[in-house]
Amino acid sequence: MRILTFDTTLRDGTQGENVSYSVDDKLSIAMKLDDLGIDYIEGGWPGSNPKDKEFFARAKGLKLHHARMTAFGSTRLARNPVEKDASVNALVEAETPAVAIFGKSWDLHVHRALGITEDENLKLISETVAYLKKFGREVIYDAEHWFDGFKANPSYALQTLEAAAKAGADALVLCDTNGGTLPHQLAEIVLEVRKRFDKIVGIHCHNDSDVAVANTLAAVECGATHVQGCMNGYGERCGNANLASVIANLELKLGHTTIGVEKLGQLTQVCRYLAELANLPLANNQPYVGKSAFAHKGGVHVSAILKDSSTYEHIDPKATGNRQRVLLSDLSGRGNIIYKLEERGLGEKLSPEARRELLERIKDLEYEGYDLEAAEGTFELLVREALRPSAHLFDVTNYEVATRSTPSGKSATTASVIIKMMDGETLSASALGDGPVNSLDLSLRQCLSHRYPEIAQVRLTDYKVRVLDSKPGTASKVRVLVEWSDFKRSWATVGVSENIIEASFKAMCDALRLELMRLHDSTEDLDAALKDYSWGV
Repeated sequence: MRILTFDTTLRDGTQGENVSYSVDDKLSIAMKLDDLGIDYIEGGWPGSNPKDKEFFARAKGLKLHHARMTAFGSTRLARNPVEKDASVNALVEAETPAVAIFGKSWDLHVHRALGITEDENLKLISETVAYLKKFGREVIYDAEHWFDGFKANPSYALQTLEAAAKAGADALVLCDTNGGTLPHQLAEIVLEVRKRFDKIVGIHCHNDSDVAVANTLAAVECGATHVQGCMNGYGERCGNANLASVIANLELKLGHTTIGVEKLGQLTQVCRYLAELANLPLANNQPYVGKSAFAHKGGVHVSAILKDSSTYEHIDPKATGNRQRVLLSDLSGRGNIIYKLEERGLGEKLSPEARRELLERIKDLEYEGYDLEAAEGTFELLVREALRPSAHLFDVTNYEVATRSTPSGKSATTASVIIKMMDGETLSASALGDGPVNSLDLSLRQCLSHRYPEIAQVRLTDYKVRVLDSKPGTASKVRVLVEWSDFKRSWATVGVSENIIEASFKAMCDALRLELMRLHDSTEDLDAALKDYSWGV
């Protein structure tokens, strides 16, 4: 069955905490959603704020190939005739092919929020719908608080839908606005609505009981053919139904058609794009599209997916544009190492004993607090050292850091580093930098650049510190994750210590040691095998 998709990320989604898009962001997202195959894009409320007003003015120039741009608003105010209601006329002026308006379904809201009679509320609904239909708009009526209203007064709640339907509403959308309805309750109520109305029935769920996606699917099973939600589950309080999960479930589990299987492969990329523009991390454990959705860590699981991925994966990750990942940690078994080596064409390059030693080293490091899931550079270094055990290019003999205050009130930090190269030569350097990490970086780089001028191309691009155990207070063990780039590729290395400077220096040494090994062991087969730096992330 064809199920219509209605995305409200740009309206309801922006009501979520920390979710904010500029007008340019919203226009870009609209094009992305259109390309994905979404049927309706709710762009905002043109009568409520300058940003949405500008968005709809500029959206008139968008060349959408599939989606119908939709403006959102409410029924007229009780004190205004519909033709003089500013909010309603803002919907007309937005010139979108579809409009979505919400009205009150719950008699509690009619009396307490609006302060009018039940009959007056019915007039608000019918007159607003009829007025918008005069302008040739497709009208989607959102029955706010529908399920709470039906539970409290089913007869009146149904009258509100009747008012919208008789006035010409094209779709009747049942809203679980407070997110408190459970799937079995929702299903019974949707079935009752389907018995009474031939119109398109839609569903709009919030996630306050953590069942918004389940509720949406239950509604479809009971006859709803229009689903609303936000990508990544954005939205007020606990969010709206995650439209990405709804789409994937409808297509892959229930056999319905939404955006189509051929478009489904774009789902992961679109969700990550929206998260990037919102400046929010996409939840790793988000179903179907999250980084961890098809990640395997336990040795038993990895051993099984090596034989048949369906043993621990409910779908092919490629169906939604995601990918399978195998993580390395203290939970790793031989299967994890075999998977990683064979995945990169290195299966025959390490003996069983070398594989076992590599696994034990990984487990020991994880026990100490190293996180190789995020530090793909450190893992690559471990593999290269296992493949080339004699290629230990340098050791740090000594390093010192000193910070002093200056008359200007600023601090000055000097670092000195002494290293011993593999051939026995000793090199030393000192540098003045902006803090201990920068000073050590400059000193170490000066030492190595005498022999390897290419090392000057490596740059530190990000630096993160995490306290691993808070009980000892300032003596806590910390983990430092450092990201690097040589302008062609990027990687991360990790260091752990009770001393934040030592942890940082360990990560720094590993990053530069790795780059030197790449230069030293620039063999075609090894470079090709290690070109994807996503082994542990």
